[in-house]
Amino acid sequence: MTKNFNQLRQKMSPTAQQRAQEQTQQLIQAMPLHELRQARGLSQQTLAEILNVQQPAIAKMERRTDMYISTLRSHIEAMGGTLEITAKFSDGDVKISNFSQL
Repeated sequence: MTKNFNQLRQKMSPTAQQRAQEQTQQLIQAMPLHELRQARGLSQQTLAEILNVQQPAIAKMERRTDMYISTLRSHIEAMGGTLEITAKFSDGDVKISNFSQL
């Protein structure tokens, strides 16, 4: 039998509800490129058309973990900083997490 998520959430303690909300916000604020594209309601094909490239180029880009950002990261770290990649939209910012594992 399927249970309504809202009913399950109401049975959680206020502390657990707050913790779940905070975790949800963290997941929304940092995501890989393919999840960001999906969350924005775009298919690979649609994005390829917008960028005037073939769809396989989008798939390849979404799988990449090194786009010559490693050199930039080295320079930033050498200056005592940390490199973060953030996409800014009118409805909020999203930290792109593809590059956090370099």
